[in-house]
Amino acid sequence: MFLSLIFSGFMLVLTATPAMAETPSEQHASFEATPYSEQKVVFDFYFDDPEKIHAALYWIRSLMNPLMEAPYEIAPEFLDLIVIIHGTEIVTLARKNYEKYQDAVERMRYYAQLGVRFRICGIAAADYGYQVKDFYEFVQVVPSAIPELAHWQLQGYALITPQLMLKTRSIEEIR
Repeated sequence: MFLSLIFSGFMLVLTATPAMAETPSEQHASFEATPYSEQKVVFDFYFDDPEKIHAALYWIRSLMNPLMEAPYEIAPEFLDLIVIIHGTEIVTLARKNYEKYQDAVERMRYYAQLGVRFRICGIAAADYGYQVKDFYEFVQVVPSAIPELAHWQLQGYALITPQLMLKTRSIEEIR
């Protein structure tokens, strides 16, 4: 198919491409393998409900898993990830609450073994009546979450602040 139109002395040439020949129902998205590289990320965890830690940990998984798989195959030691904890989710890391938050604790321990660093705000810990000894061995207590977040951003880390919403319907119900 070839069309040409002349407007005020200029020739406009239109050619039909395969995409133009398809109907809208035949067209579809394409996959783009963005050329990701090593990552430096600081996560800001500050939630109004400790149970939201479960959903927040999926944000870490969603960053790590695709980068560790093909085509990227970045080893975990080349993913520099830090999690700053300073909301109600701080209770999930208090050793006395292990039974209640065991699943979240073990997932964080697993990520820590892969190199993710978990840091707890010292001010928040004091507000909850916790001392350094009350937390697991894979976390560090830092003076304050806010300067900690600023510190890592000034070191070139990207900031990710998970926005967590309560999911009231299944994927099957809404798709």
